[in-house]
Amino acid sequence: QVQLVESGGGLVQPGGSLRLSCAATGLYGTYNMKWYRREPGKEREVVAVISDFGGKTNYADFAKGRFTISRDNARDNAKNTISLQMNSLNPDDTAVYYCNILDYWGQGTQVTVSS
Repeated sequence: QVQLVESGGGLVQPGGSLRLSCAATGLYGTYNMKWYRREPGKEREVVAVISDFGGKTNYADFAKGRFTISRDNARDNAKNTISLQMNSLNPDDTAVYYCNILDYWGQGTQVTVSS
């Protein structure tokens, strides 16, 4: 059974930082993974993508220069585990952030940026 478990969301002041993590278990092999987010009243959108072995990354324009997606494939039992380091957060980054691998989704983690 495939499971994705996200963690690291919370409340942060503008200009602050958060680090999200996502662990996908129950899969054989290593796969591209993505972070999405859904802001209140909007469609879900891609935040960042990382290739199966971490050699390639892509970011939405709003994430470039502020967010960093990464993964640690060195540990076999964590090969589908990714992180999203988010810096210089602003209120527009308030959203539920979701992890995705293949057709599987995490439950989402709330990020709220507010003073």
